[in-house]
Amino acid sequence: MPQTVCSGTMFTTSSGFSPHLACAEPGEEEEDGAPREGPGPAACLADGPPITSASLETLIQNLVPTADYYPEKAYVFTFLLSARLFIPPSELLSRVCELCIKQQQLDQSPLDTAKVRKFGPKILQLLTEWTETFPSDFRDEKMVGHLKDIIHRIAPCDEAYWKTLNQMLQKLSQRLALMSQGEESIVKVSLNASSISDKLVAFKTKPPPIQKDMLSICNDPYTLAQQLTHVELEHLSHIGPEEFVQAFVQKDPLDGTQPSFSEQKKKTSNLEAYVRWFNRLCYLVATEICMPAKKKQRATVIEFFIDVARECFNIGNFNSLMAIISGMNMTPVSRLKKTWSKTKTAKFFILEHQMDPTGNFYNYRTALRGAAHRSQTANSNRERIVIPFFSLLIKDIYFLNEGCANRLPNGHVNFEKFVELARQVGEFMTWKQVECPFEEDRAILHYLHTAPIFSEDGLYLASYESESPENQVEKDRWKALRWEAA
Repeated sequence: MPQTVCSGTMFTTSSGFSPHLACAEPGEEEEDGAPREGPGPAACLADGPPITSASLETLIQNLVPTADYYPEKAYVFTFLLSARLFIPPSELLSRVCELCIKQQQLDQSPLDTAKVRKFGPKILQLLTEWTETFPSDFRDEKMVGHLKDIIHRIAPCDEAYWKTLNQMLQKLSQRLALMSQGEESIVKVSLNASSISDKLVAFKTKPPPIQKDMLSICNDPYTLAQQLTHVELEHLSHIGPEEFVQAFVQKDPLDGTQPSFSEQKKKTSNLEAYVRWFNRLCYLVATEICMPAKKKQRATVIEFFIDVARECFNIGNFNSLMAIISGMNMTPVSRLKKTWSKTKTAKFFILEHQMDPTGNFYNYRTALRGAAHRSQTANSNRERIVIPFFSLLIKDIYFLNEGCANRLPNGHVNFEKFVELARQVGEFMTWKQVECPFEEDRAILHYLHTAPIFSEDGLYLASYESESPENQVEKDRWKALRWEAA
């Protein structure tokens, strides 16, 4: 069924999930808060043991580079991703800069040029990684101010630092502009689709005829699967890693000075737009099936979407695949028994088996691992495509977040939890960077975004008009829907 967003229960499925994560127990870390070694994969310091828990202050200190030290890339990503649960990004960068100034004596005059020249490339590397991976953090002017300040302090020791600063700010500006354009485009498409659909779903009697249908726009399943992949990758390209954390962010109970996180919770617009797209595709498939007046036409549409779903599976587009299956499993569609009797359903049952929720979606997860392996060894972008069933990815992250506490009883950050979070989000970030190899078909894309779709009530009306109610429950519902239109 289509998915909806609602904070703690953003997605639900029919099976439970328990993250295979060894949550640290209290008392396992050293008294001084130093990181301890533990089971499983974990980010670690250079040549040091994996970090599983530490105080927030220790983790911040581990992020700060020196003339002779730079944190591992995995640690940088993990901490920058998860730290926003405890401290706003602007405050984190402020504290990093303060530590750099203190440790490198950047407030002294004259500066130790030799020392700063060893330190300079490392702080520039950290700032570059931050701006490239989490550019939305720098929509806050305070972030840009901290960035400029620290570079201004080291720039007198090497003129090249000024050039690096300008290049960094230019690239950051370009990224932020692209992000804004993408978000505006998605909002525009959503509003356009909503206005068209609202006009259609307003009808409570027999639905009016639609001038065009999908088969008149595209009758080739592989071509439609390619265009669906375009839409999916476009949505994915706008989702930042921080949105996965901000979707479930709560105020840290140990920090009474934190500002409200209500604004931070709003920074999930791209993620929510992607959920709306999934819902739209579900309803579009159901609408296309319920609209034709003749049984043979409806059967043809069902078989067409079964073939589209199969092509999506072959491409590695599991999100569109699941949306199509969900649309065909909506009650207004599944109740059309006479229509389904005229349909070749063997391929549909195979696809349903692949996306069966049994065993925590064991079959799907096996197929996803296969697609991920193919992507890692691919020689072309076509083979690199991996578009996960998004609602299940969010569900996994939600249960990881709920299953293990952010802090241990002694106040230390449960870093092992965030290593697993970074692993899941990092894998997604790799998949979303694939450039779509298929040529755009603007007519098909326009139809996917703007074709009218029915509400649930509209779908039931169309379904009952196609095949009359079979039992008293259906008769009563049909009567109630028609009475509302009177």
